Amino acid sequence: MHEEANGDASPRGVEQGDREFLSLERELTVLFRRARANQGEMAREVHPDLESAAYGLLVRLEECGRQRATELAGYIGVGKATMSRQLRALEQLGLIAREPDPADGRAWLVDLTGEGRSRVSRVREARRERYVSHFSHWDRGEVAELARLLHQLNRGMEK
Repeated sequence: MHEEANGDASPRGVEQGDREFLSLERELTVLFRRARANQGEMAREVHPDLESAAYGLLVRLEECGRQRATELAGYIGVGKATMSRQLRALEQLGLIAREPDPADGRAWLVDLTGEGRSRVSRVREARRERYVSHFSHWDRGEVAELARLLHQLNRGMEK
């Protein structure tokens, strides 16, 4: 279990004004650790052989539709070789399909298969239901504010 964010525990030599940033770092560390574990669970729910990192690719394709592999690599933040390996694995599992890009015959577009779309949608809906359950004691305005702040954080980290 982690310490309370407003607790007095802080390393020696830390300025009083830096405590909120230490609290932020501590809470983000817990959140990211839980998110990684959660992503692994969701990946296995989509397909038992799906790598945890590939789950984000499937979600991106569900949200944005077909894309070039280079666009996906840029969004996820990996190189072309890593993206090619992940896409091959997803294709072998029957979750994605590739087709030539009509705008550039040398490039390929990647999209979810019907099976891939069905599996990803089912897992995302189950996750949404878990969020509704976990946050049932929160005011909807607080949930919206948390989402807004996380969006702001994510946008700031893109820069």
